[in-house]
Amino acid sequence: MNKRVDISYRTVVFITIFFLLLWILFLIRDIILLLFVAFIFMSAISPLVERLVKIRIPRPLAILICFIFIVGAFILMVTFGFTPLINQIAGLSEKLADIIGTLVNSKFVDQSIINQELSSLSHQVINFTVGLFENLIGFVSVVVMTFYLLLDREKIEGKTIGLFTGNQEKVQRLIRKIEYKLGAWLRGQLILSALIGILSYTGLRILGIENALPLAILAGFLEVVPVIGPIISAIPAILLALTISPFTAALVALLYLAIQQLEGHIVVPQVMKRAVGLNPLLVILAISVGGRLLGIAGALLAVPIAVVIQVIIEEVLTPSHLHEI
Repeated sequence: MNKRVDISYRTVVFITIFFLLLWILFLIRDIILLLFVAFIFMSAISPLVERLVKIRIPRPLAILICFIFIVGAFILMVTFGFTPLINQIAGLSEKLADIIGTLVNSKFVDQSIINQELSSLSHQVINFTVGLFENLIGFVSVVVMTFYLLLDREKIEGKTIGLFTGNQEKVQRLIRKIEYKLGAWLRGQLILSALIGILSYTGLRILGIENALPLAILAGFLEVVPVIGPIISAIPAILLALTISPFTAALVALLYLAIQQLEGHIVVPQVMKRAVGLNPLLVILAISVGGRLLGIAGALLAVPIAVVIQVIIEEVLTPSHLHEI
């Protein structure tokens, strides 16, 4: 006997609105990611802002002081190494130019391939310029969002908590815990960049590579880009090592491979475990899944997203009386 299934008007409207919201979220996913990045920076800077507010410094001034301090620290770091860095980069550029010139004039290289690559160089430069401009806009947007999130943090938190009547204490605890974890993640990421830079500099100096400083700084900056970052940072080091000998180039390649393996399987999981409490296996899986779904941005933000999911699951599954113990 066939049973008749009636679908009410409200059910149809609800399903339609639900899928419409999903479609809108998909369209603005880039903006959501920028807002999430701003929230991460806000979580990292917020403790310092709150300390300044406690000593009766107005919040806008406290935020401005923190921004000036961060920018000043970065400028100070660059200034101390400015002269040797510029000299080494100049030397590196000259040597890389010699290598490229040698390859162009080599009989073993097909000149038609080189001409074809040079003809497409202008298009690549245009694409790079457009991409750089878009990234600059994204960076400015993140800075502005971070500033206003810090400025109106209490109001935004209060309005968010007010949406959940009956569970306001639990929601407030959840928000505070997410902020703490995300701030710890960003600090852990800075530690990772410093470790990779130090390891790269030490290894390159041991192998006798003269331009170890700019190469190590490049490796430290690109460490934030999973998978592709270490590969990109290794290319100029290997090319530079070719000016010494093919054997040295092979050793440099092995050095970067060892650092990449150490980073991916030991350093990143252990540092993130201490910073945010994620299991090392979950860190590796989160980066792999994030990279597959959203590319570089997904791999970069995979760990903080996993942290948010873990905190939410813990708060939902853990009984309220256990938080009070």
